[in-house]
Amino acid sequence: MKNNMSEALEQVPGRLAALRKRMAAEGIDAYLVPTDDFHSSEYVGSYFMCRRYLTGFTGSAGTAVVTQDFAGLWTDGRYFLQAERQLTGTGFTLMKIDEEGVPDIHQFLKDTLKKGQCLGFDGRTVSEEEAARFEKELVPGGVHLRLDTDLAGEIWTDRPARSQEPVFSLDETYCGESRTDKILRVRRAMQEKKADHFVLSCLDDIAWLLNLRGNDVSCNPVFLAYLIMGLHKTLIYASEEAFSEELKKLLLKDEIEIRPYDSFYNDLTSLQAKRIWVCKAKVNSLLSRSLPANAEIVDEENPTMLMKAVKNETEIQNMRLAHIRDGAAVTRFIYWLKKHVAEGGITELSAAEKLYELRSAGEHFCGNSFDPIIAYGRHGAIIHYSATEETDIELQPRGFVLADTGGQYLEGTTDITRTIALGELTEEEKVYFTAVLRGHIALADAIFKEGTAGYDLDVLARLPLWEIGADYNHGTGHGVGYYLNVHEGPQRIHYKLPKGKPASAPFAPGMITSDEPGYYAPGKFGIRHENLVLCVKGEKTEYGQFLRFEPLTLVPFDLDGILTEKMTSGEKAWLNNYHQKVRETISPYLEPDEARWLAEATRRI
Repeated sequence: MKNNMSEALEQVPGRLAALRKRMAAEGIDAYLVPTDDFHSSEYVGSYFMCRRYLTGFTGSAGTAVVTQDFAGLWTDGRYFLQAERQLTGTGFTLMKIDEEGVPDIHQFLKDTLKKGQCLGFDGRTVSEEEAARFEKELVPGGVHLRLDTDLAGEIWTDRPARSQEPVFSLDETYCGESRTDKILRVRRAMQEKKADHFVLSCLDDIAWLLNLRGNDVSCNPVFLAYLIMGLHKTLIYASEEAFSEELKKLLLKDEIEIRPYDSFYNDLTSLQAKRIWVCKAKVNSLLSRSLPANAEIVDEENPTMLMKAVKNETEIQNMRLAHIRDGAAVTRFIYWLKKHVAEGGITELSAAEKLYELRSAGEHFCGNSFDPIIAYGRHGAIIHYSATEETDIELQPRGFVLADTGGQYLEGTTDITRTIALGELTEEEKVYFTAVLRGHIALADAIFKEGTAGYDLDVLARLPLWEIGADYNHGTGHGVGYYLNVHEGPQRIHYKLPKGKPASAPFAPGMITSDEPGYYAPGKFGIRHENLVLCVKGEKTEYGQFLRFEPLTLVPFDLDGILTEKMTSGEKAWLNNYHQKVRETISPYLEPDEARWLAEATRRI
C-alpha cells in the first residue's frame, strides 16, 4: 500500500491540472477550497474532504487557493512539519499562517485578482461571514464572486458517497424532554420575535431539538440535515434512507416531515414566509443568499443554542453516570501506564488504543468524543497535537505524557485531560505542573453572582501562571454537549473577547463547561489539567443569587507532579476533598490492585 506522500507525488499534480482546466472553462481565475462541510462542523465526513483530495495534505485544518500559476495551502503551526512533507513535489506551496512575510488568504486574493476577474468557491462550504468579507474586500475592485461551483468535487472521480448512516431516536430516559415540548419552546421564541419560520443548519442543534442521533460526522453523533420550522409543521431535509419506517411514523405523528437533503436550497428560495429567523453567523453563504428575497430576516442567535446548553435534571443525572464510567476507564488507564511504561513498547498511538479499549468495556460507550491527544514529552507542548504513524514516539519512564481524550456515552459526553508523570521529573516541570493545578482549582472552587460570564472568571485560572511570568495561548473553558459535540456554546471561558462578536453568555445552572488551564514549554513538555464542571446554584443573599461549579470528572490528579509547599491550605483542602470523592466513587469499579493503587494516588497531602 502506498503511503500518503507517494500518493500525493503521483496524483496531486494531475488533480491540480484537472482543476485548472475546469476553472478555465468556467471563467474562474482563483478557486478556494476550505475544509468545511455544508454545516460548519468541527469534524467532516469523507465526502467533504475535497481539500484533502486536491492537495494530498491530511491535516484537519487548512484552506487551498488555486490560480492558473499558483497553488497554496494555508495552515497553522500545528501542521507545518506535516504539510512540508506532504506537499513536496505536488505543485502546492505551504503558506504558514501568522509567519512573517506570509500574506493571509484575503490579502493574497486582494493582491492577486484584478478588475474583471473571478473568485469561485462552493458556497455550501464557505460561511456567510467569510463570503461577506470577500465581497467587501474584492467586489469594489471589480472582482466578482461565484458561490455555485463545486469544481474540486467535480474532478474527484472516485468521491465517496455522502454518509447516510442510520438515524435513531434518543429515548426520553436519556434526554429528559420530548421533541414536541422542545419544538413548542422554539415556537414560543419564534412568536416573541414575530417570526413565522425558523431555519437551522447546525447539526448538533437539529439533533438536540428532535431527540435524534446519527453517525454521519466522526466523533459527533449527528446526522446530515437542514431544518425549516413553521408555526405548525417542521421539515427535515435529510437522507430518507437513514430513517426506519418506524421512526418516520413517529416523526409524522409529531408533525415532522422528512424531505430530500438536496432539495433544501430550492425549497428555501421558494418558501412562503414573511419573517424568517436565521442566525447568519451559523450558516453557509449559499444558504444565506438563498433566503426568499421578499422575507424579513431576524438575524439573531439560534434559540436552540441556549436551550441545548442548559441541561435538564435527567441529562445532569445521566452525565454524572457517564463521568463515573469514564472516570473508571481513565483511572485504569493511568494505573496501566505507570505500571508498564518502564517495560518499553508503549507509544502515543498504542496508549490511545489501550484507553479506547478500556472505555469500550464500559456500558453504553459509543466512541470517542474527539480524536485523542496522547502527547509525550516535547509533543505535549504542541497544544492540539495528534499522533500519526509518522510522528508516533515511544513513552519513556521519565517526564510527562499529556492525555486529552473523551468519550461518547448514551448518558453524555466526556472530555478530560490529565498530565501524567511517567518517572523522574525536573524541578521546572513540577513548578509549572503545580501552578497550572492551582489555577484549575481556583476556577473550580469559584463562587460568583448570577450574570457572571467566562470572561469574568478566566483570570482565576491564569493568575498562578501570571505570577511567575507565564501564560497559555488558548481558552480556559468551552461548553460541552449531551451525547453531542464536545465543543458547544454559547458559554466560554477566555479573557480575550472575540473580535466583532459579543462576549460569551453568562453562566446558568445546568451548563456544563471545561476547566482546562495549561502551560507549554516548546521543545520540552506540556501540561494541562482539565475537568468538566456543572454550574449549580449556591447561596442566595440580599445581594442576589450566587452560583458555583460542581466537578463532574472523577479521575485523580498526579500527586507526583505537585510541589505541595507551593499550595495554600485551601488548595490542598480542595484537592483532598476531590480525591476523596474520586476514591469513594471510582474504587468499586476497579480490580483490587487498581483500587489499592488509587488509594495511594489519592492520599491526603
